[in-house]
Amino acid sequence: MLGAFVRAFRTPDLRSKIVFTLLVVAIYRVGASLPSPGVSVDNVRRCVNIARDADTTGVFTLLNLFSGGALYQLSVFALGILPYITASIILQLLTVVIPRLEELKKQGQAGQGKITQYTRYLTIGLAVLQSAGIIALARSGNLLQGCPENLPLIPDTGAQPYWLTIAGLVITMTAGTALVMWLGELVTDRGVGNGMSILMFASIAARLPSEGKSILDTKGVTVFVIVCGIGLSVIAAVVFIEQAQRRIPVQYARRIVGRRSYGGSSTYLPIKVNPAGVIPVIFASSLIYLPTILTQLGDPENPGAVARFVVDYVQPPDSAVHMLLYFGLVIFFTYFYTSIQLNPADVADNMKKKGGFVPGIRPGRPTTEYLDYIIGRMLLPGSLYLGLVAILPNLFIELAGGSQNTVNFPFGGTAVLIMVGVGLETVKQIQSQLEQRNYEGFLR
Repeated sequence: MLGAFVRAFRTPDLRSKIVFTLLVVAIYRVGASLPSPGVSVDNVRRCVNIARDADTTGVFTLLNLFSGGALYQLSVFALGILPYITASIILQLLTVVIPRLEELKKQGQAGQGKITQYTRYLTIGLAVLQSAGIIALARSGNLLQGCPENLPLIPDTGAQPYWLTIAGLVITMTAGTALVMWLGELVTDRGVGNGMSILMFASIAARLPSEGKSILDTKGVTVFVIVCGIGLSVIAAVVFIEQAQRRIPVQYARRIVGRRSYGGSSTYLPIKVNPAGVIPVIFASSLIYLPTILTQLGDPENPGAVARFVVDYVQPPDSAVHMLLYFGLVIFFTYFYTSIQLNPADVADNMKKKGGFVPGIRPGRPTTEYLDYIIGRMLLPGSLYLGLVAILPNLFIELAGGSQNTVNFPFGGTAVLIMVGVGLETVKQIQSQLEQRNYEGFLR
């Protein structure tokens, strides 16, 4: 892997792409630290420290992780790339439901451009809704719980109407999301590719030094070394499983058209142990935090029975109900998302049209049943693996004493899945571009 990066820096074209990507990431991190107009920076800093000491920041930890710490700071890029990810997932699901979107998907690059345009529009709409919700939570004191009333995050200075300050915050955060989306597309077009994923990778990686320093300061060198050792073991296991696949042999019949012969080759169909990637964990994380967010938007002085159950059993990440619910949601969405993205009937039909077949299996329906059987067997360990990695930080909190302040384990759940997945994909893209240039030099 390191050799690929060294050879990439020796190639002028790839070197310029890598430097451009690093420049965009630097701009993104600078924007994540810029405070939004109307926000009291001092009050935000004090409330973050109070909430961290009081162990009350667990509800929006995932959202803060995706934004690289910008959410708790109420910065210009407070929403990060999350609205775009949500919009992309929604469009992927709607492609199965809406025939028009399915037709656009089959039209190739032109249709994909239309779907990308719809994703941008939906991203802006979601950014408006999410920024308004975050600002409402910040005003009510539910974003950083435990913050005293004499430290308002968005104070009313009287210099201008308060509603104008709120509207300016919504516009600023929405514009920040649009700028992040543009930066991600720039990396995709002019950088090393996978711009949105690289920005999310940068957001998560930016939190690791502070989390490590917190563990080192509060628990000492011994616990820090143990946590780093566990983290490296988890990363190695995730890399191993993410690369694991079942290769189904596929044979293509020889066809003679005129004087030319086509086909007659043999290849394989790779079925990954985890074909759904990190999407099921993102789905499950969004749903499991939704009851807590809805409860906090209600009346805190007169909570009902459902609200008390959510606060006592669903909200604490170290509770058995939270972990079982989270684990079950991850497994459900793994099967659900894979059934949408990987349809055995479509795969078998495409193989039949191109003259391909699995040795020993008849084309058509028998091939569909065989692929469905293989995918089902692969999904069981894959979904259990995803669920276990997702609840790993929760298990670590429970084993460490049932308090999030005990040790904030940074090497589990969505963070490690995204970082490993993006890292592997980026290395593969760099290696493929290096091989392409080697072939070009050989042909010349």
